[in-house]
Amino acid sequence: MACAASTKAPPSGAADHPTYKAPPPGAADHPTEPRGTLDRRWRLAPQVAVRPEPFGALVYHFETRRLTFLKSRLLLDVVGALAEHDSARDACRAAGVADDELARYERALTTLADTGMIVPGTNS
Repeated sequence: MACAASTKAPPSGAADHPTYKAPPPGAADHPTEPRGTLDRRWRLAPQVAVRPEPFGALVYHFETRRLTFLKSRLLLDVVGALAEHDSARDACRAAGVADDELARYERALTTLADTGMIVPGTNS
């Protein structure tokens, strides 16, 4: 089962449309290249709503109007557990992600971070 988080790029010319909103400042050029995402603390961005679905979840960012699909229920569990753990790796382990699947989940979480769906968490 796929664990990716996917976002749809705007169609050609959509950036000129008056309702188009660019990705959040600081979004990476290559959003799927992990950069230590698993070793950082994360939380869902306050402007984001999650709607669970049988396939995983719909994630909507109210500021950027970006819609993202979480393609598995396990990824939804990981995202839901992020704020409760000291690192994304701990959240993955708590949700039941196998060690050999961590790289896939890191890529998905990196995409979520690069699109502003998750933001750095605070230390408790």
